[in-house]
Amino acid sequence: MNPYASHMGDQAPLDVITDTPRRLAQLMETIGPTRMETSPAPGKWSARDILCHLTDSEMVFGFRFRQTLAEDHHVIQPFDQDLWAKSYATCDARLALAALSALRALNVALIRSVKLADLAKPVTHPERGTMTFQTIVETMAGHDRNHIKQIEAIASQSVAAR
Repeated sequence: MNPYASHMGDQAPLDVITDTPRRLAQLMETIGPTRMETSPAPGKWSARDILCHLTDSEMVFGFRFRQTLAEDHHVIQPFDQDLWAKSYATCDARLALAALSALRALNVALIRSVKLADLAKPVTHPERGTMTFQTIVETMAGHDRNHIKQIEAIASQSVAAR
């Protein structure tokens, strides 16, 4: 079972992935540059940290898509998000959003170009088992929704603090 499926509701994965950069830009405006760097609670990521994580994840998803299409029975390389997050304090949120938006446009174009048969192409994740190209797309969308909900919660705190 896809651990991110519960975040999708009745939304189509491609609709979510296509809309994510626009929604993140809206939320950044609501939160403002100062609050982007404020953690909502001890040990929790700030909105900037989440945005940087989404950008890192975009690179990873793009790599996974391409390897799944290029190789037979590719084995995905997991990554430790907490180790990657150690660099987020030096990351500019606007630059992260620009990178995410550009990479997302490329990844959406790739997804739209995939043949129907390739959606079922198998790939193995060492922690989650065998999945398909389509499962990676659904995971990306659910991952987006999960983190957008977190940023929306931060945005609602920002509005309440005004």
